[in-house]
Parts: sequence; structure tokens; C-alpha cells
Amino acid sequence: MALSDPVRRSAAEAVRTLQAAGVSVTMVTGDHPSTAEAIAAELGLLDGRRVLTGPEIDALDDQALLAVLPETVVFARTSPAHKVRIVELLRRADRVVAVTGDGANDAPAIRIADVGIALGVHGTAAAKEAADVVITDDRIETIADAIVEGRALWSSVRDALSVMLGGNVAEIVFSLGTGILTPSGSALNARQLLLVNLMTDILPALAIAAQRPAGVSPEALLREGPETSLGSVLNRTIAIRAAITASVTTTAWVLGRGTGTRAHAGTVALVGLVGAQLGQTLIVGRHSPLVIFASLASLAALAVIVQTPVLSQLFGCRPLGPTGWTFALAPALAGTVVAAAVTRLIQPTASPAA
Repeated sequence: MALSDPVRRSAAEAVRTLQAAGVSVTMVTGDHPSTAEAIAAELGLLDGRRVLTGPEIDALDDQALLAVLPETVVFARTSPAHKVRIVELLRRADRVVAVTGDGANDAPAIRIADVGIALGVHGTAAAKEAADVVITDDRIETIADAIVEGRALWSSVRDALSVMLGGNVAEIVFSLGTGILTPSGSALNARQLLLVNLMTDILPALAIAAQRPAGVSPEALLREGPETSLGSVLNRTIAIRAAITASVTTTAWVLGRGTGTRAHAGTVALVGLVGAQLGQTLIVGRHSPLVIFASLASLAALAVIVQTPVLSQLFGCRPLGPTGWTFALAPALAGTVVAAAVTRLIQPTASPAA
């Protein structure tokens, strides 16, 4: 009689998903080396790497074991003490370690890991109490799905930060530029700058941060992460958005200054600045009804403030006619088109984050 406990096809796919996300998967088990190696082969883990047993671990000091960890994918015939030692050495090597298991013998390693994950259906109380996260369906696929969801969060954070910081940098550049180059000082007063932030940094930015990126495949989301999302890609995106927004605002201000008073030009610049930022927000969140609603609501609120005499004067603005609105929104629309074209060229292409 032969007994077999085959690996679920979905579990093997989940392991491949984790590997695509830059997660190095290692098997640490008390099973026989041959059994562990066969399962690792089914999961596609081996890739020419070695299997190490508990007695072999005992024969190595910490430095020697640390040296062979990168080339070892399966640890068999291990005890709870072996598991703890492996986790400690991986963390000493500056690796972020997640440990998953369901038995009492897994609890010590789960507790000292950066992220302890217990399988909850058949898991022991010791494992669940030691864990940071409990998987209630006992499926490794759930862990892979959580990685995808986490990477989606990094993508949303990058988009929100690029819109907010790009717009803020543009505000600073424009305000300083007009303050230095014109004898009458900055084109926008403090209340107008506050109004810009109210229109662009509250509802629209929060809507982007809260949305899950739409129209993006799980494979693309797996390439997200702290280094990819918040590194050079974010810096480049902020610089591009700042340059586009500052150019739009300056163009609107010049057009407004040539056809009206300083207050009129400042109002045209204000509308152009907000319009450029909201246009870029719509590019990022074009698939999200919440982002579209928040952006259009902010633009409508700005129109009410500008066109209502008392509110307009309170913020140092002047009601605009058709020409003023055209001079403000036409550059904003052009900047939005340019931003949409540039955004397609700077999508993250970096390798998965470890």
C-alpha cells in the first residue's frame, strides 16, 4: 500500500506568486529529507539549491551556517531549536523574515520572526498566540493574495504622494518665482495657497490613497514595493508633476496679467494651479468613481468660491469671466494631456522588491 499527500496546484501557483514578488521561499520541516525534497520539487523550489538536515545544521557554527543559507532551500529533520536558529541568522543577515506554521513546534520561530503567520483552522493554540497574523483558511494562497494587496497599497501611496508633493513643489516654485521677479510680490497670497491645499490635498488625495489601483494586473502589482514605489520612480514622478504644474500656473498667470489687474491674474493662476493638479489626479484615479467625484467636487467648490463676490474677496480673488476661465483651464487641460503622455513612459519597470 502506498500513501500520497500531493501538493495542491493552487499552492504551487501561490509559491510562484511569492517568488515573482521577490519573496524567497524556504521549507523548514521535521520530515525526512527525501520527502521534503520531493515536495520542494513539486513546488518548484529547488532550482539547483541544496537540502540541509538537522544533524548537518548542528555540525556548523553560526558563521558557516550563515554562509550556506543562501544556497539552501530545504531544511529537513529539524527541531524547534533549529527553526529558531535559522530565523535568527536570516534576520542577522538583514533579511525580513516571515514564518508560517501550525504546530506547537513552530511557535518559537513564529514568535521571533519579523512577521509570524499561523494557520488557524488546524493550528495549535501556541502557534496562534505566537503569531502576528492568523490565516483562517489554512491556505498559502491567502498569504500570496495578501502580498498582492500590500503591493497595491504601495502603488496607491506612490500615486497620492506624487500628486500632493508634485503640486506642493510647484506652488513653492511659482510663489517664490513671482515673488522674486515681480515688484508687487508673490502672485498668490497665503489664503489662496491654503485654498489650493484644501481643493487638492484633502478629498482628491485621500481618494487616491484609499483606492485599489484599477486596471492593473496582479503581475504588475507584484513589481511594486518600498524600493520600487518610493525610490527613484517617486522622485522622478514628483519632479515631472511639479514641472508641469508650475509651467501651467505660470502660463495662466502671464495670460491673466496681460488682460487684467494683478488680482485678476492671481485668480487665473489660482484656477490654473488647482486645475492642473486635479487634472493629474484624474489621470491617476480615472478608473475610480470616488477619485472622479472628489476631483470634480473640488473643482466645483473652487468655481463657487471664485464666482461668489464675498467669498472671492475673502481669499483675495476676483470673479472671472469666460476669458479668464479659458486662460486658466486651457493651460491646465494642456498640462493634463502632457502628464498623461509622460505617465505612460515612466511606469515602474524595476525588478521586484525583496
